[in-house]
Order: sequence, then C-alpha cells, then structure tokens
Amino acid sequence: PSKAAAHAAIFEWVESWYNLKRLHSSLGYRTPADYEAAATTA
Repeated sequence: PSKAAAHAAIFEWVESWYNLKRLHSSLGYRTPADYEAAATTA
C-alpha cells in the first residue's frame, strides 16, 4: 500500500479502536488525551 493508504489505515484504527480513556503508567497514570493536552499547552 501507499504511504497515504497506510496513514489512512492507522488514523482509522486510532479513531475507531484505541482507548483514549485508559490510564497509562508510562504517562504518569494519565489518559493519552490528558497527556497530549498537557504537552500541547506547555
């Protein structure tokens, strides 16, 4: 597949299946959404 097709497939998986509410120990027991929000505002 092309790079664009791979990008689209990954985007679809993240938006459909990845659990953004699950706490991650590697992120200081924060959700990925909370971690990303803190990183973009800092």
